[in-house]
Amino acid sequence: MISALLWVQKGIVAEKPKKYELDDKEYERISNQVLELEVPKNENDVKMETKMNVDDVSELAEYNLDQYDDDEDENGQPMSIFGNIKGLTYYTSNEEDPYITISDEDDESDDLKILATDNVIVAAKTEDEISQLEIYVYEEAEDNLYVHHDIMLSSFPLCLELLDFQLNKKEGINDENEKGNYVAVGTFDPEIEIWDLDVIDSMYPNAILGKNDKKKKKKKKRSNSEYHTDAVMSLSWNKHHRNLLASSSADSTVKLWDLQSLKCVHSFKHHKDKVQQVEWNFMEPNTLLTASFDKTVAAFDSRAPDNVAYWNIGTDPECIRWDPLTPQYFYVSTETGLVLNFDMRKSGQVAPIFTLHAHDSAVSSLELNPSIQGCLVTGSTDKMVKVWDIKDAKPSMVVSRNLEAGKIFSTKFCPDSPFQLAIAGSKGKVFIWDLSCNAGVRNSFKGRTSFPIKNDGINIDKTVKAEDQDVDDDDEDDEDNAVELEDMEDDSDDEG
Repeated sequence: MISALLWVQKGIVAEKPKKYELDDKEYERISNQVLELEVPKNENDVKMETKMNVDDVSELAEYNLDQYDDDEDENGQPMSIFGNIKGLTYYTSNEEDPYITISDEDDESDDLKILATDNVIVAAKTEDEISQLEIYVYEEAEDNLYVHHDIMLSSFPLCLELLDFQLNKKEGINDENEKGNYVAVGTFDPEIEIWDLDVIDSMYPNAILGKNDKKKKKKKKRSNSEYHTDAVMSLSWNKHHRNLLASSSADSTVKLWDLQSLKCVHSFKHHKDKVQQVEWNFMEPNTLLTASFDKTVAAFDSRAPDNVAYWNIGTDPECIRWDPLTPQYFYVSTETGLVLNFDMRKSGQVAPIFTLHAHDSAVSSLELNPSIQGCLVTGSTDKMVKVWDIKDAKPSMVVSRNLEAGKIFSTKFCPDSPFQLAIAGSKGKVFIWDLSCNAGVRNSFKGRTSFPIKNDGINIDKTVKAEDQDVDDDDEDDEDNAVELEDMEDDSDDEG
């Protein structure tokens, strides 16, 4: 299953990602970060060790095991893996072999190259109890989507967030021109891992937020002001104050992290149950929105956390989103299939501006188009993805699709193209749905945005699989346009 995904804007990812190297400097960095844990030995193992006595050792002496790994023969000459065969030499690379003129580095660099016209998608995937980040490259012109590389994770991932702030820099060094390309990952573990997307085959994250003594974590799970003590359920990076990352957790707290010092600078305890999501406001960089299983949504200024506005939604929330074009409004989706719209300026027991019964089961994904006024997309555990026109607080459904992705857990609009929608769910597949190729979408949002012209002036809505190279231009206009990346193995069941 894919529990979360996000787009990386074109031109952000390095054209030629670096290969990970475990040199002395990197080894020292890892050694300083990894917690030194003493693993207690089993009593049976200790007893087995004590049974070995002098007689046992003497019985093994005749086999001369001390010299078992020696690389010399009886005459003291080096032994060859080919016996008496002469003249065969093994070269560690093509550059050392005089008979090969092709460079290993040139071959690899061409395969790993990411063009400035390519979009990149990061997906948090778990399959057969193995969790990893899969980094996809999407070539829009060719409708080609493929996995570029992956990063192994230590625990089940729950949320992702992009960062461009250079980590752990001294005061005054960070400036607007010095940026990185990182992804923060929240998992079932209390820590937040931060990985460099421009490095391939990384073995250990660049930073871990909330590291603490795991022995203490086992003894108590009560909230702590310095780190989370339970799963990290949501992350939100502040694009105005770039060194700030907000996180929400099952320990009922929301924390602010300084990416410069890699430490928690504030812990908020305004909720009484698990905090499902947290999100910074687009236009008010100090305002946070949070949603909790205590059936409330809260908004407050992070500089004055005692002054909190609450909205009681009467059920458990799934997602919260600020309206990117009118940031005083926000939206909440619930486990009962509802989408609620509120005005931040009106708190308390105020009825929502509108209530939309979007799905028959939990609305597990909620996205607003940052470029098209009133364009809302919902995804649900009922396996449906729906596009809504919510202009003037009068929602109407534009189009509904079952893309065979299983239960929908994440939908994201592409930052470079307002019509490209990435979708993923319990089947562990990533889909790209081009909304501009749907006649209903074009008719509903006509006049609010310009639509790209494709296929010699005719937009055709169709379904295309990533492994299918031939596209039937005669497909009817009411079919889906989706690019699907399928697993090589059989699909997992819908339960993930």
